[in-house]
Amino acid sequence: MPLHVPPAPAPALRSVLTALGSPTAVREARTPALRTAQGTATPELPLPVHVLDRITSEGVSATRLAGWRFLIRCGDRAVAAAETMLTPDGWAFSHFFEGPYVASTERALRQAESVTGAYQPRLLSLPGLYMLTLWLHGDCSSDGTTGHPAATDLLVPLAPAPPGIAAHRPHRVAELLPMLTHRVTPTPLLGQPA
Repeated sequence: MPLHVPPAPAPALRSVLTALGSPTAVREARTPALRTAQGTATPELPLPVHVLDRITSEGVSATRLAGWRFLIRCGDRAVAAAETMLTPDGWAFSHFFEGPYVASTERALRQAESVTGAYQPRLLSLPGLYMLTLWLHGDCSSDGTTGHPAATDLLVPLAPAPPGIAAHRPHRVAELLPMLTHRVTPTPLLGQPA
């Protein structure tokens, strides 16, 4: 089943295109693969990046939109990614990066195309676990900017995944998030014993 990729806000895409066209932005980026890439670099597959700051005992919590991520393709593969963020003036380019999450995202998206059912791909970051997942959201009519993980949505942990969590194995939200509540340790407040 094809994925229903939500369109990125036009200013976010424009900011990435401007950064790709800037020799200074590309040269100063910590992305050797992007600097040495042959051919035209194009932003593809815009994915909204949501952050799950807190996992409740029920395993469900609201998310917040942190930005949009574009895979930067040169030739037949993604060589880097570009991140945008919302500022008081609107969407703006944040940075380029490379590393294992770029290839892992591309792999997870290819795998997701064979999943039965219609899904909207998003990225879900769980900072308390240093974990990033491909979030396959069941509401394909959404603009990608709001919502929370529904029990029937799928989460695909990206590599590198935390110990004991298999990367690239889809999990229903109802199965994975409750299991993760036992792994997250609350941060003690200042002045309180750990």
